Amino acid sequence: MMDSWWLFALNCLGLGAITLFTRAFFMFPEREVPMPHWLKRGLKYAPLAALAAVIAPELVITQGALIHTLLDARLPAVVLATAYYFWKRGILGTIVVGMAVYLPLHIGLGW
Repeated sequence: MMDSWWLFALNCLGLGAITLFTRAFFMFPEREVPMPHWLKRGLKYAPLAALAAVIAPELVITQGALIHTLLDARLPAVVLATAYYFWKRGILGTIVVGMAVYLPLHIGLGW
C-alpha cells in the first residue's frame, strides 16, 4: 500500500499537470483558433461571470437560507465597496473598502 504522503504528492502532480494542460490548451496552436466575433466578445466576460456566480450566493445566503435581517455585515460592506468601485474604478480599493467595513461590523459588533 502506498504511503499517504506519496499519494498526496501524486495527486498534487496529477492535478498540476491537468491544470497546466487545460490552461495552456489555447496556447498550443501555432495560429489563432477561428471563433465567431460574438463568441470572442462573450469570452471576455467569462471570468467576471464566474466570479459573480461564486460571490453572489455568499452575499445573500447564510447556512443555506436567504438572510432575513439587515443587520448582516456583508450588506453595508457590499454597498460601500460597490460605491467605491463606481467612484474610483479600482479593484484593490474596492476590496479594501469592503473588508474595512465588513471586519469591524462582523468582529466588533458581531453582525
